[in-house]
Amino acid sequence: MSNKLLTVNEVAKILRVSNMTVYRLVKSKQIPAIRVGKNYRIKETDVEKYLDRGST
Repeated sequence: MSNKLLTVNEVAKILRVSNMTVYRLVKSKQIPAIRVGKNYRIKETDVEKYLDRGST
């Protein structure tokens, strides 16, 4: 995976969860996110790390 920034919707599809679940993961700091205006962006490498931890 690259270091590209993903939207909440893209992360939800990768993790096979709802957008709300991704927002909860960001809020609980299980997945780091960058705030861009009103939206969040999540590094693809951070999603990979989350998956490697087996936390889905």
